[in-house]
Amino acid sequence: MIAAAALLVCILRAACVPAWANDDDPHAILFSSRDIWLNGAFAHGGFLFALSGLDQDGLLLKILFSGRLYRYDAKNLGGKQVVGAEGLAHVLGGWRVKRGDAEFKFFFGPEFQKHHLLPDDPSNRLRGNFLGLRMAFEVWYEPSPSSMVAADASLSSIATSNSARVAYGWRVFEEMLGGVYLGPVIEYFGSDGYRHLRLGAHLTSMKAEEIEWSAAAGWAQDSQGRASPYVRLNMLRRL
Repeated sequence: MIAAAALLVCILRAACVPAWANDDDPHAILFSSRDIWLNGAFAHGGFLFALSGLDQDGLLLKILFSGRLYRYDAKNLGGKQVVGAEGLAHVLGGWRVKRGDAEFKFFFGPEFQKHHLLPDDPSNRLRGNFLGLRMAFEVWYEPSPSSMVAADASLSSIATSNSARVAYGWRVFEEMLGGVYLGPVIEYFGSDGYRHLRLGAHLTSMKAEEIEWSAAAGWAQDSQGRASPYVRLNMLRRL
């Protein structure tokens, strides 16, 4: 997925070389994430492209591919455990706006999802192939030189799948790591008949050469009463 995204970015860059010849502002971000807890694992990758530059207001294009494995107990199957596999792809057009120390991104576009259950669970709405629409927004705000607030949310027309995240951080480890944000984070995921809540701590903006890392860990609990620790690792690279 990352290789495909990188190829598309290279094609876009090649097509825009004259316009970017004297431009040091990056125009694209490659990103990837891994996530695991006791009852599921998740990974996604993709890229964000901004023709005017990532630090300028203007149009955005976001393409994402993801996969997920999960398990749950199906009540209509006598409590039998069901293992699910999910594939997702979406292409979202968007817009970036920066006002003072706050940055806003808005996205909207088509989404494709594919779900497979073993054994089959007729009561689960997420079975087979779906085509729908997704809208999302992201906010980054720095209320002071040593603090940040990040938030994002999305909503899909497919089984009303939705998610939200809010994080606060303080700037720490300036001399050791060049400065990272450390603080609490709360995350929520849901769809028809399912809810998932997480409380944890995050490290954001850890830089190693050209790669920027972030991580989160904490406690997760869902609407089936299951709970366990979780770990998430993200990375991105600006081009």
